[in-house]
Amino acid sequence: MDTLAASAHLVDREQLMVQLTDHATQHPRRINVRTSGPAPWRCRPVEPAPARLERAARPAQTSAPGTSLLLKGSPPMTHRQTDDSARATDTYLLFAHEAYYPDSGTQEINTTVVAAASLLHPQVRQPDGARMHDRLTRGRQPGEIIPLSTLTHELDGGASWPAVGDWERVTADLVQLVRTGECDALSLGLPEIGRALVCVGPHSHVRAFDAAAGQFITYGPQERAAVLAEVDRFLTGLVAERQFWAGSGLLPPLFRP
Repeated sequence: MDTLAASAHLVDREQLMVQLTDHATQHPRRINVRTSGPAPWRCRPVEPAPARLERAARPAQTSAPGTSLLLKGSPPMTHRQTDDSARATDTYLLFAHEAYYPDSGTQEINTTVVAAASLLHPQVRQPDGARMHDRLTRGRQPGEIIPLSTLTHELDGGASWPAVGDWERVTADLVQLVRTGECDALSLGLPEIGRALVCVGPHSHVRAFDAAAGQFITYGPQERAAVLAEVDRFLTGLVAERQFWAGSGLLPPLFRP
């Protein structure tokens, strides 16, 4: 339960990820997650690890890479705000999962970003993956990163997930794709608070108890946006070098582009 006293400037958005990493390295924390709706996965304490690019073997790139990522902390759309006729297929799904350790090192990987089109992979549970892809591409901005928890928020706090699919099975299949080199991915080892923030909805809060100060530290939408913006920064650089490969033999989307 011991924690490091929070800096008065901890909420500074440009330094948030660095500070969270430093704090998580020096002092493990136990957190209480408070959210208005169910989180689509269980959060647990983790140690920080750097970003890792998982590039799968594939044919040479024939089209020029280039997608401008947009994730600057703007509020995510709800399904009532979404225009079903507007589609942005070059979006990305961010999701947390049970941690694993890559063969090439001992750093923990607990969060992954894949191209939305990877949901159409035949090795992903279907039609669940296609339905999630349908939701993930509605009314988005080109290059937008959408956390799984944002989808949960849009799906009536998770109440409508049964009509879409088994997100747990789909994300487990996606992790398997990444680990077997069947698609490209950005693999992350987010620190405890950062991971908890992407596990909850866009309007939820994470509270960490500071035993030394005898008070709770609350992290909210601003800090969540800062974590996502840092992920965006990593992904922007990767995509600028080469566009993400979603995999081979993809199924057609439910909508017609």
